[in-house]
Amino acid sequence: MTSSLNLQEWFGGIDIYLFDQLLKGRLAPGMSVLDAGCGGGRNLVYLLRSGFEVFGVDESSAAIAQTRRLAAELNPNLPETNFRQEPVERMSFADEGFDSVLSSAVLHFARDEEQWNSMVKEMWRVLKPGGIFFARLASTIGIEDRVGLIGGRRYDLPDGSQRFLVDEAMLLNVSSALAGEFIEPIKTTVVQNLRAMTTWCLLKR
Repeated sequence: MTSSLNLQEWFGGIDIYLFDQLLKGRLAPGMSVLDAGCGGGRNLVYLLRSGFEVFGVDESSAAIAQTRRLAAELNPNLPETNFRQEPVERMSFADEGFDSVLSSAVLHFARDEEQWNSMVKEMWRVLKPGGIFFARLASTIGIEDRVGLIGGRRYDLPDGSQRFLVDEAMLLNVSSALAGEFIEPIKTTVVQNLRAMTTWCLLKR
């Protein structure tokens, strides 16, 4: 039997680890979801199609314009003001307004630890109690001997890029300081020893 479902049309370029959260039922239609650092909206296609109350922020005006166009096409009932050009560490949304906050491939672009912490605290601020925080970010986990420290937590990676990298101890310490509850263990994928991407998922109590 063949299926007529077009997965690319329904899910776009969604992060496979965010897709995993959908499969586990942690994100459900009707929830308010903020994509903090949304880019052009690659992780929002399914959410826009499926009745989520979707919001996004990004520093890039071009990215926000693209996300607004995507939202207008897939869920025209959403106001443009749901998508805002502003930095993750200084968002204009009210406290505790979202059922879930997503941060996919954003935190490793932090300039330094101060900015990284500011972004995390701000995303936590706008998350409701009982809400889910999902982050996918670069780390040193599994490639400790292949990265070169520049200063602070910025490193040269084997793939030629420079990133702000966390390690397991840092994620555990920050999670404890936030009083966040792990909804699954920290998971890391090492990509051919060129970079390591870690999934960090917390419940806000």
